Amino acid sequence: MLNATRTLLRGLLVLLVFLFVWQTTVSLSGVPRFILPGPMLVAQALWDNAALLWQNTLWSAGNLGIGLTIGIILGVETALLLALSQRARWLLRPMLVVAQAVPVFALAPVITLWLGYGMPSKVVTIALVTYFPIASALFDRLVTLPAGLSDLSHLSGASRWREMRFLRLPHAVPGLLSGLRLAVVYGPLAVLIGEWVGSSQGLGHLMLMSNGRGQTALMFAALLVLACLSLCLWVAVEALSRWATRLLGTCEYATG
Repeated sequence: MLNATRTLLRGLLVLLVFLFVWQTTVSLSGVPRFILPGPMLVAQALWDNAALLWQNTLWSAGNLGIGLTIGIILGVETALLLALSQRARWLLRPMLVVAQAVPVFALAPVITLWLGYGMPSKVVTIALVTYFPIASALFDRLVTLPAGLSDLSHLSGASRWREMRFLRLPHAVPGLLSGLRLAVVYGPLAVLIGEWVGSSQGLGHLMLMSNGRGQTALMFAALLVLACLSLCLWVAVEALSRWATRLLGTCEYATG
């Protein structure tokens, strides 16, 4: 609890310094408002357009939540399938390598062309972006069981499923958390790219419309809301990581 409070205080201090430098730069440089509005103008845009921002935030957050969920489920299932089946590894691993070589963001226009400007194209884009880091990170940990645990499994005559459940999966939790950390970073970017390519609502769409109308303060306000959404996801993953670390430590102590 004390460490979390210190981290929060450091974050607030950094934020205050950033806002001070931002406001000072705008005031001293005389940069036009339509190029770089000050933090006070952005705060005013947040207040004046709260309902509009909230509506678009719900749309983007809904797409992000559904896409992340699908990406996580598919990533975990793929990693388990590859770890359990040599045949699946032989068939699917080359396909994953080739697919990862193609930037998913470059496929966003094609996905939008196929699925339209609505929710399905955004969800698919987010799911694809978050799927690969989770599948890759989890699979790498699943197949790198320490020699001591592997020998223990063989000596006890454990089946492949029991070995996966009681040894490989607990060992692979840090890999899954690493993949989640990457996913919550890439996910909001996928939301932004997908809504920039083609959308009728969402924070990315609002940023494009605000930029085209010269409402730079509103554009920065939408960007700030998206950054807060990303920060909330990161905090949630970090909390999950600490909980999983404590749980695994307790289990190791009990079995030890």
